[in-house]
Amino acid sequence: MLKVEDWAEIRRLHRAEGVPIKEIARRLGVARNTVRAALNSDRPPKYEREPRGQVADAYEPQIRALLQEWPRMPGPVIAERIGWPYSLPPLRKRLALIRPEYVGIDPVDRIVYEPGQVAQCDLWFPETKVQVGAGQQRVLPVLVMTLGFSRFMTAVMIPSRQAGDILSGMWSLIHAIGRVTKTLVWDREAAIGGTGKVTAPAAAFAGTLATRIQLAPPRDPEFKGLVERNNQYLETSFLPDRQFASPQDFNQQLAGWLVRANTRTVRSIQGRPVDLLETDYQAMVPLPPVTPPVGLSHRIRLGRDYYVRVDTVDYSVDPQVIGRFVEVTASLDTVTVYCNGRVVGEHDRSWARQGVITDPVHAATAAKMREALATDRQRRQAAVRQHTDGHTVALRALPDYDALFGIDFNPPTMKAK
Repeated sequence: MLKVEDWAEIRRLHRAEGVPIKEIARRLGVARNTVRAALNSDRPPKYEREPRGQVADAYEPQIRALLQEWPRMPGPVIAERIGWPYSLPPLRKRLALIRPEYVGIDPVDRIVYEPGQVAQCDLWFPETKVQVGAGQQRVLPVLVMTLGFSRFMTAVMIPSRQAGDILSGMWSLIHAIGRVTKTLVWDREAAIGGTGKVTAPAAAFAGTLATRIQLAPPRDPEFKGLVERNNQYLETSFLPDRQFASPQDFNQQLAGWLVRANTRTVRSIQGRPVDLLETDYQAMVPLPPVTPPVGLSHRIRLGRDYYVRVDTVDYSVDPQVIGRFVEVTASLDTVTVYCNGRVVGEHDRSWARQGVITDPVHAATAAKMREALATDRQRRQAAVRQHTDGHTVALRALPDYDALFGIDFNPPTMKAK
């Protein structure tokens, strides 16, 4: 095959210097037809290997017949149906090429976000464990929210993936901005819309804010690509070489880093998020005068051990309301217990697992109640009956009265004749 250098030299000699074909062939030691072919070609020679057949070629008609009827049939099932004798990778490569002809291709359009239109939300799970007290370290979720128009990013660590905690995190981020976008985009997080339908707590939250929650299609991460890219940005730019003494320390460090992150220039919008935030803000929906329903809450009858459980941690309650119904509410920071509208327990929320939080006042009250009960029992046991004139009335056992009146409640058994 003629080299590119020889092809270039042939064209130069003939076209620039006028050297005849016979002389060019002699100088370069090539055939005259090779020189003529080089002069007739406008492009440099390119080596093209003769295509070799692949092991899947012979099976392609069978594969296509199966895909025609069942476009999403898994590769291992296809291998079994066609009697595939080789390893699966060659078959998977061929399926990747021809399956789109039968299932179709779903292209993704570039979306232009209008101000105040949308915010994308997601949970990010940083690999670095956080100290949560009681000698425990945990990997905790971080709620990340990105505004579509300005690309302004906010985030906060929350104690769990339960609906109440996620909604509390959303409210803290939205309240910090001061307004809410017309749409909040979520993937199918179990607490938000795991079944493909927005859950009741999430719907109540959105309804109070006069916004809506839009669920992404299943297995479609590009639908909320803005927040997905920010999750990766947090992973590579915020997290490395950091240690966290507590969730509060994590959120403080994250807040400081976000100030810098929102002042960087974003190529897709040719601007800085912090500069475009005001335009986004003016088009958002104002917040209502009431707080939306957030946090964890439940109602139980207080047992004798006078503790209530919130996310695997037990918190003490005033033992004087044992046996009565109490309402338990938990925010990201506090756990409060009410009985008939009165606070009967209040604690800082623990993010550890299987802990026990006791208020010393509750323990002292319980001790006094046990002591009073023991004293009352002793008094009752020592009490005697008295006549109205004050002298003691002797107490007799009931069998004594049976003997006095000659009554026998257990007569001897009569023998049968």
